[in-house]
Amino acid sequence: MNNDTICALATANGVGALGIIRVSGNDALPVVQKSFPGKNLVKQKSHTIHYGYFMDGEETIDEVMLSIFLAPKSFTTENSVEIAFHGSPHIGKRILETLIKNGARMAKAGEFTLRAFINGRIDLSQAEAIADVIASENEASRKVAISQLKGGITNEISLLRTDLLNFVSLIELELDFAEEDVEFADRTALTQLLNKIEVKLHSLIESFQYGNAIKNGTAVAIIGKPNAGKSTLLNALLKEERAIVSNIAGTTRDTIEEILHIKGHAFRLIDTAGLRETADEIEAIGVKKAKEKVENANILVYLADAGTKDFSEDIEMIKSLLRDDLKLIICATKIDEVVPTQYERIEDIFRKEIAHEFDFITISAVENQNIQDLKNELSSYVEQLKVAENNVVITNQRHFEALQKSLHAVHKVNEAITFQISTELLAYELRNALEHLGEISGEVTNDEVLGNIFSKFCIGK
Repeated sequence: MNNDTICALATANGVGALGIIRVSGNDALPVVQKSFPGKNLVKQKSHTIHYGYFMDGEETIDEVMLSIFLAPKSFTTENSVEIAFHGSPHIGKRILETLIKNGARMAKAGEFTLRAFINGRIDLSQAEAIADVIASENEASRKVAISQLKGGITNEISLLRTDLLNFVSLIELELDFAEEDVEFADRTALTQLLNKIEVKLHSLIESFQYGNAIKNGTAVAIIGKPNAGKSTLLNALLKEERAIVSNIAGTTRDTIEEILHIKGHAFRLIDTAGLRETADEIEAIGVKKAKEKVENANILVYLADAGTKDFSEDIEMIKSLLRDDLKLIICATKIDEVVPTQYERIEDIFRKEIAHEFDFITISAVENQNIQDLKNELSSYVEQLKVAENNVVITNQRHFEALQKSLHAVHKVNEAITFQISTELLAYELRNALEHLGEISGEVTNDEVLGNIFSKFCIGK
């Protein structure tokens, strides 16, 4: 695979001021040279830019600028050329067709980054961080992705693996001298190291909840009875007329999802159908979907109309939706339509009936009253997920699972020491811990894992 010269469009599809096509491989320069007669590219220095015309035989396709990166000082560590052309999709297509005619082939998804990994320029966690940087949609996710791209996770894992590796070597040495019944590895020192590693692994694992919120956004389900003001609240939070607002009960029949950014964090707001028993088949489907969304939400914002006299139905609905890990915010809505004495008592009513911890806010979405208080509550939820002493945040499901497996293996090693189990088993569990930690950086991997990771990249990256 690495002997091929590959090419692909590196910029987004569509019309733009400029487009860029990447070419990488041992023959990158000769392949491009066939269509760039104005200058001998092979004789040019690395990191230089050259102006000229890109040709298909005698036909001029476009006026271009070529950037040359010679091995090993390129992203892939191979000879690479980047062709900047006028941003017409048709011109880009013609250049790619010509490059293929000249001896290149189209790159597969993520193949440039895969080559950077295989050639040792980056490790696997850094390769995944590149995809996260590209996909980042808010400031928090950008910062975390950049930290990972700079090797944040790798540095943490490498320290743990280095310490473990020293003990693995000593344990393996003991196996070589098994008949002489000697111990080269100090079991007390090993136990101390394992306890230290266990604390670190716990910290990294705990950071995943915060990391997942950063990367994928926090799901917020807006729930309540019909006409409680759910769609009006969604519009107020987004500051646009996204949902239809009507006094007719059952207007929202399907879920509406929108992204709201607060203090650099993303929240996936889900406006749902009003919860009630209904004979309308379509509305009933919407009510079912609303309950399903709550099951997958991190935060439940329950709206109760402040003008309601009896909240027993609201209380029963809330109780039916609760689970231990769900953040609950109860909002008394439409406070602009009632006098304060009507809504000042509402919090006490809910406190008496609902044992689950919740925050209570009185709002008027129409008058924009206390909407900022709700935003602050949403933001504080994400901030509280942070693991204070940990600078590295885990955002990748694969890393999270590898860390859990490593922690399990560390527990097994501790058990082996405590119960004085055989050196062979101790060595086996230590190797397991090393292997799972190595999966994160790619020191231990397989083609199936690599194929799954890089297939999710865009072509040209």
